[in-house]
Amino acid sequence: MPVISVPEDFHTDDLYVDLRSVLDVPLYLKCEGFNFAGSIKLKAARSMIADAEREGLLTPDSVIVESSSGNLGVALSMIAASRGYQFLCVTDTRCNLNTRRLMEAMGARVHTITEPDPEAGFLGARLDHVRQLCASDNRHLWLNQYANPCNWQAHYRSTAPSIAERFPELDVLFVGAGTTGTLMGCARYFKDSGRPVTVVAVDSVGSVTFGGPPAPRMIPGLGSGVRPPLLDRSFVDDVVLVPEIDTIRVAHRLAAGGFLFGGSTGTVVSGALGWLAEHRGGGRCTAVAISPDLGERYLDSIYQSNWVSDIYGAHALELGPLRMG
Repeated sequence: MPVISVPEDFHTDDLYVDLRSVLDVPLYLKCEGFNFAGSIKLKAARSMIADAEREGLLTPDSVIVESSSGNLGVALSMIAASRGYQFLCVTDTRCNLNTRRLMEAMGARVHTITEPDPEAGFLGARLDHVRQLCASDNRHLWLNQYANPCNWQAHYRSTAPSIAERFPELDVLFVGAGTTGTLMGCARYFKDSGRPVTVVAVDSVGSVTFGGPPAPRMIPGLGSGVRPPLLDRSFVDDVVLVPEIDTIRVAHRLAAGGFLFGGSTGTVVSGALGWLAEHRGGGRCTAVAISPDLGERYLDSIYQSNWVSDIYGAHALELGPLRMG
């Protein structure tokens, strides 16, 4: 069986990596990082902007504003530039330098929050700043990826159906939880379809999304300091929390096998490894995990040895056997 699965009528929604060649685990990785924006966030960005245009909320004077750890900001920068809108991204110090430069290269303004909210962390501080901007100038239009139903609807219409078509015998789907847009879109789709697919949410230790205690997190993408309004826990079958050191180790293990993915992918794959080991053992199982982006934007962070050792300790890159739950 080929390591990379590409249908003859390939488009960017159809690329999967068979991880058995790298991790010896029956898990397919749906690769979402091959579109022009470089991440799965392009789907939500297109959906939210199209809705705002239909509703007449965007005018030539509008300034689109959004809080983003990076990927949605890049997607919105690209669309705003192509359609003649102004865009202001509110991010924080965890956003990768390359990501900020990408946004600025496409004409976006980037405001970086340097101090977290004492209770709600960097996300809380970013959201406070967005609200202040909107209150100070009515030209600002906040798309609000954290509460906008167009976020999850984009994945209900595209991501989940494409997985269902490619894997008609799918048993379990692993989805990272950030805004929970991808998670909710996929979980709602499979519940509505009546197919017996187990949907497992993968989150970072330190995230409060599923009720865990808050703790510092350094890898952008997954996790949240504020419970996402989009989340409906009733659609999720199980939750796995992954320490960031395991994220780092799995990302490096994938890179050593020739697949350079982002930090969120390391988290999702790590969570999938542990869940499959605990719940499916050696049994036959068709499993898919969603990879939000590729790894080039993380070369100065999770793939930079000094950055990793400074934050997680010198032992962090001692790969050894992967933790399986």
